[in-house]
Amino acid sequence: MNGALLRFRAGDWGAYAILPVMALATLPAMSFSTWLTLTVAGIAMGMMLFLMAAGLTLIFGLMQVFTFAHGAFITLGAYLAVSVVAVMAGWSAAESWWLNLAVLAAALLVALVASGAAGYVFERVIIRRVYGAHLRQILITVGGLIIAEQLVVALWGANPLPLPKPASLRGSIILGGAAIEKYRILAASLGLLAYAGLHLLLNRTRVGLLVRAGVENLEMVEALGYRIRRLFIGVFVIGTALAGIGGVMWAFYQELVTRSIGGDMTILIFIILIIGGLGSIGGCVTAAVLVGLVTNYVGFLAPKLALGSTIVLMMAILLWRPRGLFPVGAR
Repeated sequence: MNGALLRFRAGDWGAYAILPVMALATLPAMSFSTWLTLTVAGIAMGMMLFLMAAGLTLIFGLMQVFTFAHGAFITLGAYLAVSVVAVMAGWSAAESWWLNLAVLAAALLVALVASGAAGYVFERVIIRRVYGAHLRQILITVGGLIIAEQLVVALWGANPLPLPKPASLRGSIILGGAAIEKYRILAASLGLLAYAGLHLLLNRTRVGLLVRAGVENLEMVEALGYRIRRLFIGVFVIGTALAGIGGVMWAFYQELVTRSIGGDMTILIFIILIIGGLGSIGGCVTAAVLVGLVTNYVGFLAPKLALGSTIVLMMAILLWRPRGLFPVGAR
């Protein structure tokens, strides 16, 4: 125990301190109200990125499955949100918190169920045939992403679709002299709730223990009578369901849905996984918020450098910690 504590003090303190250090280091470069606005925006963006990346963290980190089709489930969630809002347009336009939240909840629920079901079919039909074959996984899942984008065109058309936020979620509130968007506060809260749920599931339940044990020694766990592969299917379904939820939140944030919305996020999601450390839920949420903060701070202070800021961030983190911030099993 003392050795573990010593290792934490010697190596992990910097990883835990990186978020507050990043935030405080930018404060002298701008007014407090601007800093607060950008910080909340960065946290909210990071939490939405976490929702999209957390599923792939589970799939990639726990199951060792390289899937580049993860963006397809993000796209599915985004387009389902468009359909739900179209059906509930009256509730979405009403000046009522309860009706507006009901629209958002319905979109999230539909996306969760549909993306989870699509993930189950994808795992049973495609992924189960290429377990352990990483090159084949990459090739077949890239093909799956391309097919999914074409299916989206067939169902919803090729043109971008608007997705306005529900009426009560538009606008801002004044906090500390800064204008904070209502939707960003909601997105950050939902991301924190999702992180807390995943942390408890993986670290405080028997299911989480079995999944992590199965990653370490699949044959031994199955010899004890547990059907670990069924749990892995459940992990895959949870991962794709989270991607669908993330797609809904990101689509409302962008207020525009295109067929490439998931594919465009794939590279950024992999950057988050690499920065955080493969298989680490704690690392994933830290990396996602870090990317969100850097994107917003750099976009304000040096707009011309904003496009490549996440790549530079990843390079800097890997030079410092080559295995990512928290390179351990799921946290």
